[in-house]
Amino acid sequence: MQGIQQFVPLILIFAIMYFLLIRPQQKKVKEHQAMVKGLRRGDQVVTQGGLIGKVVKVKDDGELEVELAENVKVRVIQSTIATVVSKTEPAK
Repeated sequence: MQGIQQFVPLILIFAIMYFLLIRPQQKKVKEHQAMVKGLRRGDQVVTQGGLIGKVVKVKDDGELEVELAENVKVRVIQSTIATVVSKTEPAK
């Protein structure tokens, strides 16, 4: 019985850490993955490097073609998109 009482504070600390740190991080990762999967042509995005551009082409292999300026296009990995500044309306 005394051995179990020694582990109770350790278990409580782990539970608190889970609800304060691990769970919110998992939620944030899921939201980011959903945002990346929802990218489409015409969306204005910001990369993790701070570049702002417009999505020109979404490729199946996890890449995007982003236009930074007129006639300046770069290939970017989808997961490196930090935020979507403006979304385009879906085609009907």
